[in-house]
Amino acid sequence: MLYYLFNYLEQFDFPGARMFGYVSFRALMAVILSLLISSIFGEYFINLLKRKQITETQRDASIDPFNVNKIGVPTMGGIIIIVAILIPCLLLGKLHNIYMILMLITTIWLGTLGFLDDYIKVFRKDKEGLHGKFKIIGQVGLGFIVGMTLYLSPDVVIRENVEIQKNGEIVNVIHKADNQKSTKTTIPFFKNNNLDYADIVGFMGEHAQTAGWIVFVLITIFVVTAVSNGANLNDGMDGMTAGNSAIIGVTLGILAYVSSHIEYAGYLNIMYIPGSEELVIFICAFIGALIGFLWYNAFPAQVFMGDTGSLTIGGIIAVFAIIIHKELLIPILCGVFLVENLSVILQVKYFQSGKKKGLKRRVFKRAPIHDHFRTTIAQLDPSCTYLFTRPNSVFHESKITVRFWIVTIVLAAITIITLKIR
Repeated sequence: MLYYLFNYLEQFDFPGARMFGYVSFRALMAVILSLLISSIFGEYFINLLKRKQITETQRDASIDPFNVNKIGVPTMGGIIIIVAILIPCLLLGKLHNIYMILMLITTIWLGTLGFLDDYIKVFRKDKEGLHGKFKIIGQVGLGFIVGMTLYLSPDVVIRENVEIQKNGEIVNVIHKADNQKSTKTTIPFFKNNNLDYADIVGFMGEHAQTAGWIVFVLITIFVVTAVSNGANLNDGMDGMTAGNSAIIGVTLGILAYVSSHIEYAGYLNIMYIPGSEELVIFICAFIGALIGFLWYNAFPAQVFMGDTGSLTIGGIIAVFAIIIHKELLIPILCGVFLVENLSVILQVKYFQSGKKKGLKRRVFKRAPIHDHFRTTIAQLDPSCTYLFTRPNSVFHESKITVRFWIVTIVLAAITIITLKIR
């Protein structure tokens, strides 16, 4: 809204109005504003949650060998994150930009889904929360909307990067002059770094392009569902998800920034995405909101984000990566979320296969994988066999959290480096 106001005032030579035309200025303002909102509003909201006794359902005390008392800690703190994202974006963003619209829809959609889950847990006293099938329906529905919007909107275009070669070596990278709809995405490590989903279904001949969009929509649905669930599973320790997601957000912000500048896109040999500069505003608000939330969520947590926050965070990361055509980088960038997902899947499938044979067995001491590192040997079921019991010693959750942050930083660096490793 402020963008439109100062854009109007610029014609009257209003002092400072021109600054709102610069992405860098609005991005920095978004960081500052989201930080202030999450840190200042956060304190009042936490006190409100305490007064209303909206607290986390007490977990099994045996999970934590250090006997950390977390009774009565407010939950649904993800509302703080959502508010701190929405307000700066509404004030500073171009609200007619299709990418900004999609990110706002994603935030509200998954925020609502997570809120319903937390509401059932807190007010209905049902630890299971919203039934799993309804979560999946909500995630699949969002993925379908995002995928179809990117397919149908005339504003969603790219300019493909073209390599100019001489004697078999790349001497320059240019971008086509015309904007075009495309099912291409960036693929890491390969010299020809654009993968066209239409090529996967090339056997369909003249219908390959249409089929390519179908593949794209299906991949969008899968990525949104997988990443939002991964972030949800990662939310098991103080500051874990907020810290990891802030690091991921910084990386995505860099990728969005270079994708929105034709010179930088040419240097990195990636496609140029007109209009994606508004995503920088959104991701800066996202980063600021998460860092501000860490003020209260770092160990010992004064508030938990709940599914309201974790589902929203994962969905935002997924949709953002899809919009900038970097969804194939997610397994690297969100490697922590991927491992959390896989650890739960392996644990469940291995246990079920053993149960059919009359055996009680597990892969890890506990799943998701972060709980494995804080579980002592004495806490294990003696009637159950475990494939992995190391390390024998346990770590405090704050140490586990910081080490997961470090892993995410390394993965973020690798993600960026892959754009030049071909």
